[in-house]
Amino acid sequence: MRRYFPILDWGRSYSRDTLISDLLAALIVTIMLIPQSLAYALLAGLPPEIGLYASIAPLVIYAVFGTSRALAVGPVAVVSLMTAASVGQLAQQGTAEYLGAAIAMALLSGLMLLAMGVLRLGFIANFLSHPVISGFITASGLLIAAGQVPHLLGIRADGHNLVDTLIAIGRAMGSVNPVTMALALPTLAFLFWSRSRLKPFLKARGIRDLPATILSRSAPVLAVAATTAVTWGLGLTGHGVAIVGDVPRGLPMPTLPPLDPVLWSQIAIPALLISIVGYVETVSVASTLAAKRRQRIDPDQELIALGASNIGSAISGGFPVTGGFARSVVNFDAGAETPAAGAYTAVGMALATLFLTPLLFFLPKATLAATIIVAVLSLVDFDALRRTWAYDRADFAAMAATILVTLGVGVEAGIMAGVLLSLVLHLYRTSRPHVAIVGQVPGTEHFRNIDRHDVVTAPGVLSIRVDESLYFPNARFLEDTIYACVATNPALRHVVLMFPAVNAVDASALETLESVTARLRDAGVTLHLSEVKGPVMDRLKRSHFLDDLTGQVFLTHCDAMRALAPDVTASTLAADRRETARKGAKPRGLDAAAGL
Repeated sequence: MRRYFPILDWGRSYSRDTLISDLLAALIVTIMLIPQSLAYALLAGLPPEIGLYASIAPLVIYAVFGTSRALAVGPVAVVSLMTAASVGQLAQQGTAEYLGAAIAMALLSGLMLLAMGVLRLGFIANFLSHPVISGFITASGLLIAAGQVPHLLGIRADGHNLVDTLIAIGRAMGSVNPVTMALALPTLAFLFWSRSRLKPFLKARGIRDLPATILSRSAPVLAVAATTAVTWGLGLTGHGVAIVGDVPRGLPMPTLPPLDPVLWSQIAIPALLISIVGYVETVSVASTLAAKRRQRIDPDQELIALGASNIGSAISGGFPVTGGFARSVVNFDAGAETPAAGAYTAVGMALATLFLTPLLFFLPKATLAATIIVAVLSLVDFDALRRTWAYDRADFAAMAATILVTLGVGVEAGIMAGVLLSLVLHLYRTSRPHVAIVGQVPGTEHFRNIDRHDVVTAPGVLSIRVDESLYFPNARFLEDTIYACVATNPALRHVVLMFPAVNAVDASALETLESVTARLRDAGVTLHLSEVKGPVMDRLKRSHFLDDLTGQVFLTHCDAMRALAPDVTASTLAADRRETARKGAKPRGLDAAAGL
């Protein structure tokens, strides 16, 4: 039961000190989440109260099912953008159909995640590489920020991609509302300043660390309160400043989304993409924070927890949620010790829906837009492009393509292009595995790449180390490599395949090995294997390959060379024995910096 209900594990040792730590963290996160939930609902094209609803039930449910002690679940920018992009193709914003489709998206996403968790399919998310995710989040951040600029300027402009949005903004610049801009730009500047400068500013004036932290995290709430008061006091609605308006008071009532098969079929692919992106972000954040405290998470259980949280969001009238990076870091830094901190945050959000919503009537939408921009621009990481370019050009190409497609076409096309590129790159890399011809390092039993080390080889023996599992995309590559080496060496009598890095040999690769054995036999060359792993050997024993193998299977490659080239092996082992016997001596030809 503790596997599916982690609360039974950490709940048994819950103490008063833990309660205090969790309550303090919940207070700070609640202050941060109130304006964010309103803003992300606006980003998703939904009424502001929907953001509040999506920040109550999911947090309580995750506290029961989640394995991360610090993850903060709720509305996040990227998932809100993906929701708006998907649902916006099916219904007009502000309609009951739009809201129903968003709720259905949360329910379907939750069911998908739950099913993946029960079937232990968390590995599927591994096909979305980090460069692709990083590129997608960077592009999404730019799209979100650009989409909020019209709210800052008091104009109407939108688009399905960055180019369309910028063109629409340019065309609408003649109708900029100066009052809205005069209210929004100082708010934006204050939020940017408070993000990194407010806490040091307060501490420099003698305020202790904890109060300074709470006040700095309260900056968005202060911005909301100040701009709401100014809008109400100066009657700025009469000057064209757009406000949130009436926000229904009270807790969300249980609801069900439209059970329309046509609608569900239309949102199935977007729901799957939201599920995968949300899960990748959740596991990434949860793993990072758990490692800092030497804790661990269960990725498959996180699927169940995230799925249940989304189902809870749908039933309470919310939209898709996931683990937020910024809020989780704040939760962690504030001292949250258990998932109960999220449940206490839900209590705070519930109180906000009961008592604070009447105060939000005059809240300017420009303030929420400024909150969104400050939050999402922290996700933009252009430096990752430079780092990826320096390390791996193929990953850079995937990352850059994801960014360009997301910005130029849209979020769904961007993430699908990223997934496709990740799979193509994986297949390409594994189809051309690293294969090294190795020789013996003098004075040792080590065998290293002849192109990287000073090694000794035997004239009639070819030693090839295979550094990848063998399966259908790369079997032909290994076959061609062996034949090319044999064709250029007429004196060759033995080929030894080193398998220390081979974890599996599929049926296609097995057939290739059988073909290589037969062709080498016809050429008068014997094929041997060395350092074969146990699971691989178990599978080979279930075939006829070992019966047809012309050579032997050696436990170590040194055993193979002793049997096939005893004179060369004996001389290399004897060489430099006196030198290597001395304390601290290094075997000649072995350089760790050169790699394998």
